[in-house]
Amino acid sequence: MKKVLSLISLAVLLTACGGEEKKQTQTAKPEVTPAATAPVKTAPPDKAALAEEAKTAVQALAGSLKGELEAAMKAGGPVEAIKVCNTKAPEIAKTVSADKGLQINRISLKSRNQNNVPNEWQTKVLNDFEAKKAAGEDPAGIAYAEIVGNEFRFMKAIPTGAVCLNCHGTEISPAVTAKLGELYPNDKATGFKEGDLRGAFVVVKALVQ
Repeated sequence: MKKVLSLISLAVLLTACGGEEKKQTQTAKPEVTPAATAPVKTAPPDKAALAEEAKTAVQALAGSLKGELEAAMKAGGPVEAIKVCNTKAPEIAKTVSADKGLQINRISLKSRNQNNVPNEWQTKVLNDFEAKKAAGEDPAGIAYAEIVGNEFRFMKAIPTGAVCLNCHGTEISPAVTAKLGELYPNDKATGFKEGDLRGAFVVVKALVQ
């Protein structure tokens, strides 16, 4: 009887030891936490590339407008050309803006169309252009490009050519003067000489951050 009890006690002891060993060998699985998502870094805007894009838009507007003005001059002289500037120039600017995904316009310190009056930063750039011209720089090569906040800004100087003097010079025909008075009662865009800074093309593009 004692021998049987001893065997039972030994079995219980071994079972207990074995259970304890299992408890020790069974380790809890480590908690897996998802890796923190690193913030996506966006490349800074390429000002040089944006400037080239703006120049392409300026060329598109200037080229289309020049073609329309040349055709109008042949058809009816300066008076007909004034009509083109009044009606077709804004349409061309709107078309180019939509096609290029930006806003393009013409401005001047001596504006003819009240829609072309420069704002504060544009006025500052135009005055800088005038200072560069006074220092001997060729207006044909004067330009400005800058990124301000989420906006790209570009301006390209417009020199006064000989043909421009028909409507913007110091000696304007009575017929042209009458048409200007009819279409632009607040006209300030006269008195220019060839080579003067007539104004500038302005390109503005909103940047996606």
